[in-house]
Amino acid sequence: MLRPTYPIETERLTLRPFREGDLDGLYAYQSLPEVARFLYWEPRNLEESRSFLQQKMSASTVEKEGDWLVLAVVWRQTGALIGEVNLQWRSRKHQQGEIGFILNPGYHGKGFATEAAEAVLRLGFEGLGLHRVVGRLDGRNAASARVLKRLGMRREAHLVQNELVKGEWTDEIVYAMLREEWKQRG
Repeated sequence: MLRPTYPIETERLTLRPFREGDLDGLYAYQSLPEVARFLYWEPRNLEESRSFLQQKMSASTVEKEGDWLVLAVVWRQTGALIGEVNLQWRSRKHQQGEIGFILNPGYHGKGFATEAAEAVLRLGFEGLGLHRVVGRLDGRNAASARVLKRLGMRREAHLVQNELVKGEWTDEIVYAMLREEWKQRG
C-alpha cells in the first residue's frame, strides 16, 4: 500500500493529487492532438476532461494491485498545472509497477517530465517496495523514450505492430529498471 504525504516537492515542481480547480489546466493539454497522438484516446472536449478529472482526483493512493497513483505536476515558479505523472501497481506477487507521464507541450524540453517521473520512480521503489518498474510507449514517441533513458531505465523490448491503436498498427517500446539499478544510480 502507498499513501504518500502531499505535496511531494522536487527542485522545481510540486506533485499533488488533482483537484476541482485543475480542469482548465487539464483540458489545456488533453484537448491537443499532439498530446493524444501517441496515447489510446483522442483529443478530449471539456466535458470529457471534466469526467477524467473526477477519476484522477480519486487516484491519490495505491491500495491494491491494479491501482493507479495519478498526480498533478505543478510548476512552482508560476503555479501552473503543466501535466501529470502516474504509477501503477501492476503485480503484488512479482512486485511490478509501471510509470507514465503527460506534459503540456508548452513545457516540453525543460526537464520537467524527467524530474516528475524520477519522483514517482522513487515512490515505486522506496514507497511501494517494487522490484521492477517499466515504462511503455508508442515506438514513434522519441521524446518519451529520451525521458526514460535519462531516468536510467534500459530499453528491454521493441514489440513490432503489437497493438491496433486508432485504426493503425503501432509498435510498443518497453523500458525497465530494477530496484538494484535504482539504488546504484549516481
